[in-house]
Amino acid sequence: MIRVQAEDFNLGQEIAALHEGRRDVGALASFLGLVRDMAPNGADRPQDQAMTLEHYPGMTEKMLAEIDAEAHRRWPLQASLIIHRYGRLLPGDQIVLVACASPHRQAAFEACEFLMDWLKTKAPFWKLEEIAGQGHWVDARESDETAARRWNKADA
Repeated sequence: MIRVQAEDFNLGQEIAALHEGRRDVGALASFLGLVRDMAPNGADRPQDQAMTLEHYPGMTEKMLAEIDAEAHRRWPLQASLIIHRYGRLLPGDQIVLVACASPHRQAAFEACEFLMDWLKTKAPFWKLEEIAGQGHWVDARESDETAARRWNKADA
């Protein structure tokens, strides 16, 4: 299941719903991403911090569906969930939830990590960080690209 939404979500309810009534799930791995304090190290911590996430409706959901389908091709997953928020978020707010249910823990862990790595590098989201009234767009990080490349396969 894939949802791109402005509204917050209830972590416990989402995880419970993913495996409710299923007896074939032996492992469920999840990742919850939160907005962190964005002030540079050593800087005063201004109270007016925010992150605004923008996306291209339709294109974003399509790319997330493709990433999710690839995870299902690579691992024996009974279910998966991707929830990504957009709009203006504050430090401590939930941004993203990725969860994978599988018969075994290794597949659940690997698929969850794969989904986050590819989501970070392939999904069309744009982030504007605001600190003390100053905004800047966040560039792609080489460390995210490096993490995503380890999942590349010749047949992918």
